[in-house]
Amino acid sequence: MRYDFYAYMNRMKYIKRWPLMRSTREENIMEHSQSVAVLAHALVTVHNNVFGGNADVLKTVLFAMYHETSEVMTGDLPTPIKYYNHKIHGAYKELEKSACEKIVATLPEEMQDGISPYVLADEDCIEYKLVKAADRLAAYIKCVEEIRSGNSEFSKAKKSIEDDLHSRNMPEIEYFFKNFAPSMELTLDELEGF
Repeated sequence: MRYDFYAYMNRMKYIKRWPLMRSTREENIMEHSQSVAVLAHALVTVHNNVFGGNADVLKTVLFAMYHETSEVMTGDLPTPIKYYNHKIHGAYKELEKSACEKIVATLPEEMQDGISPYVLADEDCIEYKLVKAADRLAAYIKCVEEIRSGNSEFSKAKKSIEDDLHSRNMPEIEYFFKNFAPSMELTLDELEGF
């Protein structure tokens, strides 16, 4: 029997993000997912260690790792289209769920219970909310990088994403902005103190 799950996961590197924007450096959903996993790990650590939460670290990082799984079938639908209205957004959420279910079904049956909960995440739990915040933080950082490279096309997106992040009223995000976001605007020489 042939199982295609990991072949699908491997195709994440072919799905480009920001399809409507001119980028100085292209980004794919595989590298984006790794970035979101690192940021989600940071946010869950802040949640637990700074603000006394008890979120599951492994669950958070695994949600992040698989959060773009559907896009190996759907592609990266641009945000303005995805959120154009509630009808389109609802239909797209159903499409994403269907794609994830189809991809999970390409695993051997004995593996599905161990992977499915992370691909088809519980959207009401704190771990998922932290991942969604990390996903937006990754987009914010991409905007910072593009602007730093002289690409003003990302200026409006940066402002919109930053406003969205602050509107979430999550202390983990404010902690990240206070302690880590300023470094994102520095060059390697500036980080090294040269």
